[in-house]
Amino acid sequence: MAKRPAGDEKTVRGRTDKALGHRLRRLRNESMKPRFDMHEEGAEAQGVDVAVDCGWGRLLFAQTFETNQKLVEALRNEGPERRDIAFYVRDPHVLLALAPQELFLDPSHTFRLELSTYRASRRQPKGYFIRRLSSEADADGVNTIYAARGMVQVRPDIFWSNRDNRAITYFVAEDDATGEIIGTVTGIDHSRAFHDPEHGSSLWCLAVDPQARHPGIGEMLVRRLAEHFQARGAAFMDLSVMHDNDQAIALYEKLGFRRVPVFAIKRKNPINEKLFASPIEDYDGLNPYARLIVDEARRRGVHVEVTDAEGGFFRLSYGGRSVHCRESLSELTSAVAMSICDDKAVTRRVMEKAGLSVPEQMEAVGDRAALQAFLKKHGKVVVKPARGEQGRGVAVGLETVEAVESAIGVAGEICDRVLVESCFEGEDLRLVVIDHRLVAAAVRRPPHVVGDGHKTIRELIDAQSRRRSAATGGESHIPIDGETERCVAESGLGLDEVLEAGREIMVRKAANLHTGGSIHDVTAEVHPRLVEAACKASRAIDIPVVGIDFIVRSPSRPDYVFIEANERPGLANHEPQPTAERFVDLLFPLSGQKSAERALAKR
Repeated sequence: MAKRPAGDEKTVRGRTDKALGHRLRRLRNESMKPRFDMHEEGAEAQGVDVAVDCGWGRLLFAQTFETNQKLVEALRNEGPERRDIAFYVRDPHVLLALAPQELFLDPSHTFRLELSTYRASRRQPKGYFIRRLSSEADADGVNTIYAARGMVQVRPDIFWSNRDNRAITYFVAEDDATGEIIGTVTGIDHSRAFHDPEHGSSLWCLAVDPQARHPGIGEMLVRRLAEHFQARGAAFMDLSVMHDNDQAIALYEKLGFRRVPVFAIKRKNPINEKLFASPIEDYDGLNPYARLIVDEARRRGVHVEVTDAEGGFFRLSYGGRSVHCRESLSELTSAVAMSICDDKAVTRRVMEKAGLSVPEQMEAVGDRAALQAFLKKHGKVVVKPARGEQGRGVAVGLETVEAVESAIGVAGEICDRVLVESCFEGEDLRLVVIDHRLVAAAVRRPPHVVGDGHKTIRELIDAQSRRRSAATGGESHIPIDGETERCVAESGLGLDEVLEAGREIMVRKAANLHTGGSIHDVTAEVHPRLVEAACKASRAIDIPVVGIDFIVRSPSRPDYVFIEANERPGLANHEPQPTAERFVDLLFPLSGQKSAERALAKR
């Protein structure tokens, strides 16, 4: 190798030293200098004590408050069921010292995107588009996503009242095919909020529907907001993200964000409790269905003891009473009721005696002639194990004896008794009944994938499965098995074929959430006859909490066929309906808000 001339070495070393010096100066400038103080002598008159109402709470811009005491008083004025954030706090240790029992340092990182160097992506959204929030229906869609993500919801009129507020910008992502809102982001223009001399902006409340079929929605929402503020002449865009949200942090770093030493202070309240209080032992090991109930119980002051996190077991205690639960299954459900729900043949007989409409059913006992006759009579059948859960071993829409026999073999691995039922076309409707009253109703739809012209169907399924798993804490994924292969084959395709761009195919016929299905709330439109039938079913079983499954032509029509009853319905799947609230009401009636209001009224 040729030796580098001494002069060249000096030049290279000089450049390296210069670059290193530049980086050191940049780090020093960003991390060590105090932020701009609007109250310094000579500073232009700016907004004072600025608080931007975002609906879920207020953003308090700490640099606009003359004293820390004023900022503390502003935080103390936080409204009920709200979550105020004091951002850009210069001396968080000093602020906390003024009210250590009331305030805490938010365990979030702040990331900044320099808009002067940001370059827009050439990639365009596929299957959806991004636009401004423009109606109260959009606001309802945003709240649905907030609820699904465990975020504080906003009164729809707040969104609407801010439509002309040039300091706040709401963007939503709308699905091309369905018109549903599948993502949202909020932006604050600091210059228009308080004449920020640094010309900053910030991003808040980025959220994507956990059931969205399209990849990259969050990234496109962030990019759209960045381009919006860049066009307005903003210098940077900041955001706050939980320190352990690795998925979000990876996205922001990919887009060019970098950490800056900016702090946020919040008030100690029930919403923020998990951020400042000592965590419940084994809390992180609970699945989303158990965690939803535990969070609601803690919010009410109900004592929680996790007895087996992996199994979803916990004990709730309040007012001298203790109840052991497994997710939404509690000691209030009798062993007899569980036995009825456990055996699908028994469940069907109980429902038939109660007067509900049930499908015709036979047990698979190896009689091929009887099987052929049953199939000829109904055209399509469903095969399911007599005992089982989470959709395992269930095959829907079978039309040939060979397919039925193959499905019986698969179901036989789950349970030694296999049932064959008549198949009805329609939508899969889940009705959650608590204390014999309807709390939530939702249509469950089988998993679909949408082609992009590049990925194989197998790759599309894997990508969709990863998104569903991430959104549900690992509870939902699309298995690639014989049932998936059969459904794909019915579309005239194979798993390793590339699906053309824009084409959508069903990859499983069962709408079970654990096997990748999606759920869509229809509580407001469900027909009264369906509500009556579901409540009648819960009384027939004599079960306090149950998920009743019907096949319906439409949730708004009275026709139905009973499918099964689930003694442990996943309440987390039905937000924003108050499923967890009604469950805790059932266990501890005096812990609810109405009881508290009545008690206070008597004083």
